[in-house]
Amino acid sequence: MTSDGLAIRLRGIVKRYGEITAVNGLDLDVPEGRCVGLLGPNGAGKSTTMRVLTAQSIADEGDVRVLGYELPARSKPARAEMGVVPQLDNLDTTLTVEQNLVVFSYLYRVPGPERATAIERVLSIANLTDRRGAKVDELSGGMRRRLLIGRALIHRPRLMLLDEPTVGLDPQVRQELWALIDRLRNEGTSILMSTHYIEEAERLCDTVTIVSHGKAVAVGSPRDLIKEHTGGEAVEVYGPPARLREVETAMAERGLRTRRTGTSVAVLGADRANGDVPAGERRPANLEDVFVLLTGEEIA
Repeated sequence: MTSDGLAIRLRGIVKRYGEITAVNGLDLDVPEGRCVGLLGPNGAGKSTTMRVLTAQSIADEGDVRVLGYELPARSKPARAEMGVVPQLDNLDTTLTVEQNLVVFSYLYRVPGPERATAIERVLSIANLTDRRGAKVDELSGGMRRRLLIGRALIHRPRLMLLDEPTVGLDPQVRQELWALIDRLRNEGTSILMSTHYIEEAERLCDTVTIVSHGKAVAVGSPRDLIKEHTGGEAVEVYGPPARLREVETAMAERGLRTRRTGTSVAVLGADRANGDVPAGERRPANLEDVFVLLTGEEIA
C-alpha cells in the first residue's frame, strides 16, 4: 500500500512536443484497487499520459508518482511492479503463445522455480491453455489481445495500464475482454484504462477522468457525471435539419442542454423540465452524452 492510497498520482503534468502541448496541466488519481477510465477524443493526450507513466516520455512540468515512486527518477522499480498492455499489438509472431510468455517471465525476473506456475496461471487467465503451442500469427484478434493482457500479468503486477485494450475488435470479443478486465479489478489490481468506447468505461470503471486538449474537464463515477451534467433522462427528437435547429434554439432559451446526433437531437435533463420538452423518444441519459457535451467532439 502507498502512503496516500493512490496507485497513480499526477499533478499539473505538462508535456510539449515543439510548439504542440499534448498534455496541459493534467491532474489524475488512480486509487489502489480501483479501475479508472481515461476518456477523450483523438489528440486529447491519453497516449502521451500513458507514455509519461511508463517513463517513455518525460513530463516538462508537474509531479508524477506511480506506486509510491517518483518518476522519472525511480521509473525502474515502478515499471517492475506494473503491467502494460499497449494499443498496438507488439507480440513476437515468430514465437508460440507459451514462448512469448517465457520471454516476458525472464524480462520481469520471475524467479526460476515460479516461472512454470506463472505461465500456467496466465494461460488459464487468458483462456489460452489449449493454444499454448500455436504461433501468434495463427491466433484471432481476440486471442492476441488476451495474450497481450496475460503477458502483462506474468509477474503479478500491482498496477495495469491498458491503452485502448479493445480497439478494433468486434463486440463479441470486446465483451470477452471486458470479463477479463472485470476479473482483474475484482481481484484488487489497480487499473488505468484509456478508451474510445464510452460503454466500456461505463461498464468497467469505478471513476472516469474526461480529458480535452490535455486537461481534465470532469472527474467522477459514471453515474455521478451523468446525474451532474445531463440529468437522468433524455428525449430524442428526430426530423429534418430545420426541425432540429428549431428544437435546439427553443431548448437553449429554456436553459436545457442538447446534443446533436446525426438525424436527431437529444434534449438532456428532460426529467428536470417539468414536461416542457418536445415530443420524442425518451431514454436514459448516458456517459456518451456527457462525453460529447464536455469535449465538443463526436466519438472517433
